Amino acid sequence: MLSLATRRAANTAKSLGSIPTRGLGGAATVTVRHMSVAEKDNILPTSWENIFERSSKIFFMTEIWRAFWLSGEVALKPKVTINYPYEKGYLSPRFRGEHALRRYPSGDERCIACKLCEAACPAQAITIDAEEREDGARRTTRYDIDMTKCIYCGFCQEACPVDAIVEGPNFEFATETHEELLYDKEKLLSNGDKWEKQIAKNLLSEHLYR
Repeated sequence: MLSLATRRAANTAKSLGSIPTRGLGGAATVTVRHMSVAEKDNILPTSWENIFERSSKIFFMTEIWRAFWLSGEVALKPKVTINYPYEKGYLSPRFRGEHALRRYPSGDERCIACKLCEAACPAQAITIDAEEREDGARRTTRYDIDMTKCIYCGFCQEACPVDAIVEGPNFEFATETHEELLYDKEKLLSNGDKWEKQIAKNLLSEHLYR
């Protein structure tokens, strides 16, 4: 009676298309597998056409010249890059960059110290202190933004009822120290004065859905 190992070897040989034979001690052995013509062609070229094709690729380096040809085609096409920082690409009016506090054309601050931006900020990056003036209006005495906490979600701008706090078009405000990224009210107002023209234009382009 054949052992379990012998039966397994015989079944394996049968599934591979080989011929099982019986050796010494009754153990099954497996002969050389019969290969199909297609399998032989994948290993060795059987025609002069295949030999010539493979030899020409090696001798004439056709694959390398094809790569050079592709590079030349791309080089003649219009460029998709720009020479930054001397050239700058288009920015969407909805781009959210460096923060700014705006003023009215009269020069008065827009912010009414409602603190909605502070409440809406998910990163808790905004800190506001306010006081009531003699005319009854509320104005901020402190308006700080920790730019290292800000996630530029734009919630502060969306929450503001008077378009006082906005995220402007400037994205080049890298600093060398952490303290320089702790913006106070004066810094934010100066940003607003600097970018007011572009900010007003961007807000006007959104008037249909804001």
